[in-house]
Amino acid sequence: MTKPVVHQNPLYDLLRSEQVEEFNQRKAAGELNEGQLRGGDFRGLDLRGLDANGLDLRDAYFRGADLRGIDFRNTNLEGASFCQAHISGCFFPKELSADEIRLSFDLGIRVRYRTVVRVVKR
Repeated sequence: MTKPVVHQNPLYDLLRSEQVEEFNQRKAAGELNEGQLRGGDFRGLDLRGLDANGLDLRDAYFRGADLRGIDFRNTNLEGASFCQAHISGCFFPKELSADEIRLSFDLGIRVRYRTVVRVVKR
């Protein structure tokens, strides 16, 4: 099991100091590199307004973070933990079941993506 990572990069620092608007601007300008936020420690932060589209937040820790209203539908959240985070109004990837999100919220477990199996009738 991995521990939260405090990354050493300017975009991560913006989120850690809750400068979400500036992060969004720099992300839109193409300054974010793959993996810069993976496994990050976002515990207790106010990240409302975050443009999470396309972010790799696998294995991130969001304990007690304010995530209200964030659209995570196109975000990789596999292995993230949402214990006691404020998640009202969030959209989550379809690969995350409501039960999985609830268990993470209540118990701090890492969320696991479900695999969609299609049955073909003949």
